[in-house]
Amino acid sequence: MALFELNNIAIKGISACIPSTELSNRDFPYHNELENNQFIKTTGIAYRRIVDEHTTASDLCLKSAEALLQKLAWNKEEINLLVFISQTPDYKIPCTATILQHKLGLEKSCLAFDINLGCSGYVYGLAVVGSLLEKVKGKALLLVGDASSTCINQKDKSTAPLFSDAGSATAMIYENSAKAIYFNLQSDGSGFDAIITKDGGARNPINENSFVFDQDKGRRDIDMFLDGIKVFNFSRREVVPNLEELLLNFKLNKEEVDFFVFHQANKFMNDTIAKKLNLNEDKVPQSLRVYGNTGAASIPVTIVDQLVEHKKLNLILSGFGVGLSWGSCALSLEHTLLLPIIEY
Repeated sequence: MALFELNNIAIKGISACIPSTELSNRDFPYHNELENNQFIKTTGIAYRRIVDEHTTASDLCLKSAEALLQKLAWNKEEINLLVFISQTPDYKIPCTATILQHKLGLEKSCLAFDINLGCSGYVYGLAVVGSLLEKVKGKALLLVGDASSTCINQKDKSTAPLFSDAGSATAMIYENSAKAIYFNLQSDGSGFDAIITKDGGARNPINENSFVFDQDKGRRDIDMFLDGIKVFNFSRREVVPNLEELLLNFKLNKEEVDFFVFHQANKFMNDTIAKKLNLNEDKVPQSLRVYGNTGAASIPVTIVDQLVEHKKLNLILSGFGVGLSWGSCALSLEHTLLLPIIEY
């Protein structure tokens, strides 16, 4: 396990942006009314937010970052690191982070790169950006978002009603007085095919069969596939031990944690994890009913949607899924600006 702590890293602000287009799972056309009601009851997802054909995950992150920088009144010349985490980048080549660096008007001296991660992306991103900030001692933007609707076939009953689109921005700074942030990061590539887009990469280039629609599966080989049972079993098996190891290794008192913010996979999965940890329901905020599974952005979306009224927070975050990849972190949000959800 990658257990470690970061010192002198403060989170100064978090914002999140969602598309204005809302879809109701009660109207999902490939389920009947009974199936739709049962799906909502099990997953907890009643509504989804979907980008239009001209909008990408980076656009949502850009709006989040612009709003956050304006409220923080940061000098853009002092931002020397930008990391973009997504599984739906603008292009295969070049990386999206450099495009965002330019659009935000940051200096050429700003280090910018992408990370290809999904459900665990926000926790991993905090670790990567924080580790670099310990060295460069400046200011950074962590931009995390996914437009999963662009890589899912809307006829796929197993995935289409689950996923939404969102982008987020987190402002981080090197600060001597900041409390330590603790991490426990893990991965298991033997389960790489549990969530996968089969065709379109170097392993399986796009071919004429990539666009053949399979009526039984409700998708093509260029569409994302999700093995829900495999992902659920993985999460039930790995997430709780990961969180317990984080608490034990760093001698953290579970009772002193204000909230446990989980990746918003689905309600049944998160309720199962919370129950195994003996957590009260009011300690596990959820945003998935109105925003769905927003992929890598689900943790910051939940924080700004559910916890915006809180002035001081001791949190444990847990992301888990595609990769397979999972991780947790314990952090304190003190004097952190949390902007209300932005619609675009």
